[in-house]
Amino acid sequence: MSGVSGVSPGGPSGPRPLPGATGAGSARDVLSSGSAVSSAGGGFLWVPTRGQGHGRGTAGQSLAQLENLCKQLYETTDTATRLQAEKALVEFTNSPDCLSKCQLLLERGSSSYSQLLAATCLTKLVSRTNNPLPLEQRIDIRNYVLNYLATRPKLATFVTQALIQLYARITKLGWFDCQKDEFVFRNVINDVTRFLQDSVEHCIIGVTILSQLTNEINQADTTHPLTKHRKIASSFRDSSLFDIFTLSCSLLKQASGKNLNLNDESQHGLLMQLLKLTHNCLNFDFIGTSTDESSDDLCTVQIPTSWRSAFLDSSTLQLFFDLYHSIPPSFSPLVLSCLVQIASVRRSLFNNAERAKFLSHLVDGVKRILENPQSLSDPNNYHEFCRLLARLKSNYQLGELVKVENYPEVIRLIANFTVTSLQHWEFAPNSVHYLLSLWQRLAASVPYVKATEPHMLETYTPEVTKAYITSRLESVHIILRDGLEDPLEDTGLVQQQLDQLSTIGRCEYEKTCALLVQLFDQSAQSYQELLQSASATPMDLAVQEGRLTWLVYIIGAVIGGRVSFASTDEQDAMDGELVCRVLQLMNLTDSRLAQAGNEKLELAMLSFFEQFRKIYIGDQVQKSSKLYRRLSEVLGLNDETMVLSVFIEIITNLKYWGRCEPITSKTLQLLNDLSIGYSSVRKLVKLSAVQFMLNNHTSEHFSFLGINNQSNLTDMRCRTTFYTALGRLLMVDLGEDEDQYEQFMLPLTAAFETVAQMFSTNSFNEQEAKRTLVGLVRDLRGIAFAFNAKTSFMMLFEWIYPSYMPILQRAIELWYHDPACTTPVLKLMAELVHNRSQRLQFDVSSPNGILLFRETSKMITTYGNRILTLGEVPKDQVYALKLKGISICFSMLKAALSGSYVNFGVFRLYGDDALDNALQTFIKLLLSIPHSDLLDYPKLSQSYYSLLEVLTQDHMNFIASLEPHVIMYILSSISEGLTALDTMVCTGCCSCLDHIVTYLFKQLSRSTKKRTTPLAQESDRFLHIMQQHPEMIQQMLSTVLNIIIFEDCRNQWSMSRPLLGLILLNEKYFSDLRNSIVNSQPPEKQQAMHLCFENLMEGIERNLLTKNRDRFTQNLSAFRREVNDSMKNSSYGVNSNDMMS
Repeated sequence: MSGVSGVSPGGPSGPRPLPGATGAGSARDVLSSGSAVSSAGGGFLWVPTRGQGHGRGTAGQSLAQLENLCKQLYETTDTATRLQAEKALVEFTNSPDCLSKCQLLLERGSSSYSQLLAATCLTKLVSRTNNPLPLEQRIDIRNYVLNYLATRPKLATFVTQALIQLYARITKLGWFDCQKDEFVFRNVINDVTRFLQDSVEHCIIGVTILSQLTNEINQADTTHPLTKHRKIASSFRDSSLFDIFTLSCSLLKQASGKNLNLNDESQHGLLMQLLKLTHNCLNFDFIGTSTDESSDDLCTVQIPTSWRSAFLDSSTLQLFFDLYHSIPPSFSPLVLSCLVQIASVRRSLFNNAERAKFLSHLVDGVKRILENPQSLSDPNNYHEFCRLLARLKSNYQLGELVKVENYPEVIRLIANFTVTSLQHWEFAPNSVHYLLSLWQRLAASVPYVKATEPHMLETYTPEVTKAYITSRLESVHIILRDGLEDPLEDTGLVQQQLDQLSTIGRCEYEKTCALLVQLFDQSAQSYQELLQSASATPMDLAVQEGRLTWLVYIIGAVIGGRVSFASTDEQDAMDGELVCRVLQLMNLTDSRLAQAGNEKLELAMLSFFEQFRKIYIGDQVQKSSKLYRRLSEVLGLNDETMVLSVFIEIITNLKYWGRCEPITSKTLQLLNDLSIGYSSVRKLVKLSAVQFMLNNHTSEHFSFLGINNQSNLTDMRCRTTFYTALGRLLMVDLGEDEDQYEQFMLPLTAAFETVAQMFSTNSFNEQEAKRTLVGLVRDLRGIAFAFNAKTSFMMLFEWIYPSYMPILQRAIELWYHDPACTTPVLKLMAELVHNRSQRLQFDVSSPNGILLFRETSKMITTYGNRILTLGEVPKDQVYALKLKGISICFSMLKAALSGSYVNFGVFRLYGDDALDNALQTFIKLLLSIPHSDLLDYPKLSQSYYSLLEVLTQDHMNFIASLEPHVIMYILSSISEGLTALDTMVCTGCCSCLDHIVTYLFKQLSRSTKKRTTPLAQESDRFLHIMQQHPEMIQQMLSTVLNIIIFEDCRNQWSMSRPLLGLILLNEKYFSDLRNSIVNSQPPEKQQAMHLCFENLMEGIERNLLTKNRDRFTQNLSAFRREVNDSMKNSSYGVNSNDMMS
């Protein structure tokens, strides 16, 4: 039974039966193949059913039940009924006779829903990885589906779709299945040809099959390994994809050649499916790079070299432009999507002359669309066309564009189109991104273009800049008048557009500046007059404030754009003009803050100051810049210190904005950024306003430090930022002056005393205690982070220990179940034990290192034991309530163990159980976390694996002493981490595995030598466990080898370190593995592969000395190169990389 041969559409016999289905009451017939193939499900066979009404016994009843359940699932509005039906149908899918029932549903089902159920159940059955269906059954299901579709062309759309999905899944997963030396699932085009020669309905089904198959093969699924997916995709690309693309284009040519009857629905459907198919072909991930679909702009379509002919033939490009003009606007977006992909074909497909010719045709097509823009009023068309324009510059250079014959006319049309689009600011705002990105790239290329032909951007870029600026200003009045949504609310979008404008505006900068100065002066003057006028309405004020907000944002952006261009003195002087105006406006708005401030305008000011700081403040800036001269002339700001005093004014304005979180956090971020620079922090400290802050950091002066406001506990995060900056400023002149430090800490000391007072009484206001404590520990974490020198950190340590440590421990005991309290406390502790810049160096006679670890151990144990009493936590809250705290405990323990300020041998020697308690708590916490969660939450996986790395490196005796099930849990977590997507996790696992394998190897070597000292008890047990479960280590050997040979191994050096130990511990298994890899190659490649393995172990001795390891690492690099070369030309090769050659 191959393909659809011999099918008479709509014939009386109906489709051939499915393998494994039993007709009710009929004898079990065996297929003509003569062999009874037992289904994985339960011994059912695909067999013919006898007559449609025959034997409606129990099967008939259960069929009726199934149909009823399908109706309930898809039609009922009652949730309980639907859930019950869903549960019953899930049981049905897992039942052994599912296969036979599916055929009954397809043969006799009276509703489309039952056919849909059958198709989706079969798709699940063929997709399962454990206990898969035998090959003959899958071939029969495939043929049955094709016959079923051919004899029933008028099925409900969703049923046809589900059956085609089933066909595509079988074909994909069986792509490498052979029978009698023939690949059985690769006759895709033959399978479909029969459909294409029949009625329009059949044609649509045939094209949809190809389209769905291309899509299915292009998409990786989570149940099968990525390597298998790439192997199938590469083979499909090399064997079938070009034929499918050519077929699709020729069918489109036929369709556009005929006079399309656009009133005919079925013709519509066919055209739609053909365009989808072409788009799927062009959208194929040819070289396995586009795992992330969000990076739309950078897209280059990696067309294989063998497709060159199609793109050198100008009729391919012409076909799509002709289609665009001849079909209804509702189809045009798909045509334009295809054109976007064609315009993005990789440059290296052509030589220079071919590329110029291709570009010329492309630009002509774009020109034609711009000259007849009627269809662009449809938003989808408009969006795709904007994407097409952006691709003109992302894939071609300005030097190539200017040489195109009609360039002057085209650039004029594109400029007009852009200006019109920008003026209609309310229409398709997301599409504007592509237009601005085109102009941004054009403007950025101007300094580098070498062609003699004029690019004319000096004429058109200022027009685009002007259109953007004026249209935004004009929108303000309309938005306020009609109560529309303000684009400024979407800060992400505005920021993106301003980034693009910053480059566009720097092209012909004199014109940009002149325009901004003129508009700013008009608005500022009107604003001042309105403020002085008694008759000014709030609406008039709001309009001018809105216009000024846009102008301040735009001025900030164009100043930030200086980074992209080599700047001249004249341009710096122009920047000076703009900065002076914003600072004058700030003086005006600051004077009004006490009565009323405008939040959006204040945020725009902060954005401006951020850009100004990046460009003109800091250690690298020339202070002789013309900008400073202009500031000195106009505002009397003679040097950087005076300019910094203006920045500090912005920060002292915080007293008016305590309730506004966005302004508070942005302002504090600005202060934080200023406090990082070496020279600026020293100048800041000299300012009286900064000294005032250092002496008066209380809620009286900075309302966000208050605890009585009604905000959430989580809103206090900005306090950490504030105190980090204050800590840096304090450190400049602190030295060893303890009095100054005590003075600075007074407000925090008072807060600690308040909490201590509360804790000492039995009844206290819990909310107030929480607020005071959380605010306090956030402040302290900021200071601890900033104090990264030994003297200052020791002052902090002696201040907090031992006086206030019990308060932190008590808070964890009381509020362990409330992450809003525990997270800040745990984070503070993790910061205190972190030996950042070697700040934790205690004197020789000081026990503080050990005492600090005792406190750490106590906190981890207190929190760990209590958090485990929470019981069952809902899945969506498990991270927030439990895993986040555990993750911080892991980080804290890792920081303490690797800080090099504690000798951990001392604990056991003196019978102190602090270390044991911390490690035992770690194990308890670890065992409470399912494996999947360890890898699902990135922060948890990074803290767990980095802690495990330290434990396997320095505390292997502890690991060896654990119970067998714990050791197996840890080993399997390492095994899963080896294949993690996060390279840091993967590298950490390699390191852990290396430490464990090295330990094992050493213990084994010792146990074979005759020694007087016997092995330690735990080492003996550990060896015994590993000898009982060799499969764990063997599995990891196989995984590491697989990654190195078959995958894109990003950390080869790390992988090589444990591999040698794994090989030496499992020499027999390695030899079997090697033989199976060699035998899986085609016969002509086996000798070469065998030689690769020989060379890998060339000159390697049976030890793990550094010299031997290094030699193995070098051998492995050569091995990987040789294996890849050997497999490149092999049809069995996993990644066929030769397509680009």
